Amino acid sequence: MTGAPEEPPDAGTPDAGSPGAGTPDAGTPAAGGRAGRGGSCPRPAPPAGRGRIVVAAVHVPAAVLACWSLGRTLWEGVDRPGIALAFGVLIAVGEVVGRGGAPAAGYRRAVGEREAAPLGAAGALAYALLGEAGGRPTGHGVPQTVAVVLAAGLIGLVPQLARGRGPALDHLARRVLTVGFAAVCFQPLHGGGGLGAGMASGPAHPLFLVALLALTTLCDAVLAAALARARTGWPFGPLLRDELRALLGIGTAICATGVVISLATAVAGLWALPVFCLPLLLTQCAFRRFAAVRTTYRQTIASLARSTEIAGYTPHGHARRVAALSRAVGRELGLNEPDLDVLEYAALMHDIGQLSLLDPVPRGATAPLPSAEQRRIALLGGAVVRQTGVPAEVAVIVERQADPYRDQPVTARIVRTVNAYDDLSGTAAGPGGRLRALERLRLATARDHEPGVVEALARVLARGGRAG
Repeated sequence: MTGAPEEPPDAGTPDAGSPGAGTPDAGTPAAGGRAGRGGSCPRPAPPAGRGRIVVAAVHVPAAVLACWSLGRTLWEGVDRPGIALAFGVLIAVGEVVGRGGAPAAGYRRAVGEREAAPLGAAGALAYALLGEAGGRPTGHGVPQTVAVVLAAGLIGLVPQLARGRGPALDHLARRVLTVGFAAVCFQPLHGGGGLGAGMASGPAHPLFLVALLALTTLCDAVLAAALARARTGWPFGPLLRDELRALLGIGTAICATGVVISLATAVAGLWALPVFCLPLLLTQCAFRRFAAVRTTYRQTIASLARSTEIAGYTPHGHARRVAALSRAVGRELGLNEPDLDVLEYAALMHDIGQLSLLDPVPRGATAPLPSAEQRRIALLGGAVVRQTGVPAEVAVIVERQADPYRDQPVTARIVRTVNAYDDLSGTAAGPGGRLRALERLRLATARDHEPGVVEALARVLARGGRAG
């Protein structure tokens, strides 16, 4: 617990939640305090101000497009209803299967977890890019495409609502807009002959579909990042980078499956749907297993971090609170998902070196110790961390906790400052305890804490509505 000026924490502090499974997102900046403490384990907050405007700017056009499409489809009738029904069933099944076993989650995702219903997304994109079926041209157009995708998406939400979860309106709005964009770019050109012979059926046709899907997924990534920014307040740039990075995982499989289904249906008819959906289902299962391994890995690290609490070396829940708030500060400073994971692991294990001490530090507070002793404990912690199999970057952060902050990586600076804040807010009494803790951190910026990290911490706490 290196880096806290002067006062040690209160060992009798109650715990208030974990950054692991069961919370929307351990790193989400927001409101709410801890029982008996001045700090907070950040949780999502509803959008406010500009956030509401951004959400409305996505939801309103999606609602207008959906109403117009449903109205046109009901007025003009359904073209090739058998094909519409087959793709509608595929999309609905994809939505149900994709969300059936997944826990309700916030915005923190591993690579490959960006799209909750990959089969539904691939089916929707394939229907938007479908120009022929079994050698016969289709004429469903943009309104019917959006109407079928919307109806199937609503059916896919029924099991989610039955399990007591709220409707995924952001997901549905993005799906309507992206499929509408793809259909607008493809259907009029294909049906009206604007693509030309080569683009419509020649060797260039698959390349055209791939390019169109790449542009569509890019637009979807921008929408997803904008909605996440509006609902969480996190910086837009890192969110967009994470979305684009995730496209290299399941996003690539979705695009490839959408193109293959569209091309295969044009030649083989509806029999192509079950055949070419199987690889994506297997890919989805592989990503699910990968995500489950990551979750187990995180829970194992969290359990190991609790060993200092069980031994009585640190206050109850201290490591988990530091990990949650460190992740929020890292997000505020623009760190990407891999760096945030490393930061969280290091924050969970930053006190692990005290298990190697013959004489425990009272209440785990190492700040009053001489610099050499702080450095020794930090190196002991790094040695323990290296034996656990976590990435080497985690051990480096733990080892650098006693260094001057100017010599530390930004992740180590974050853990140092948040750890000190948790210590100070535990000993500061009264409603202004958190403000006093922040003020003491600001006074120590000349030696112990980077000013930018302290101010990022203040902004995260202020969004909770209780920092001031």
